[in-house]
Amino acid sequence: MLAQYVFTSADVPFRVVRHGHRWRALHGDREAGRYDSAEEAIHALRADHPDARLPRRLGDWRYLPDAPLLHLAPPSAATMARLASV
Repeated sequence: MLAQYVFTSADVPFRVVRHGHRWRALHGDREAGRYDSAEEAIHALRADHPDARLPRRLGDWRYLPDAPLLHLAPPSAATMARLASV
C-alpha cells in the first residue's frame, strides 16, 4: 500500500496517494489529477467538489503510511540462499 491521505464522504472516498515523487488526487477510483504536493492535490479536490465539504488542512485527513508487503513474513534463510544462487 502506498502512503495516502483519505477522507470518506457520504458517497465515495477522496484519496491523495503518493505516486513516486508526485501525488495523485482520486475521487472514488477516478483520478482527478497529479500534483507536486499533497496540499496541492487537496486544494484541487476541494475546488472540483465544493459540495463534498472536504477538510482544508492536510492534518484533518486520515493518513495511511507506506506499508508495502507488511502482511508477508520476511524471507527465510533458505529462500535468500536460493535467490542468491540464481
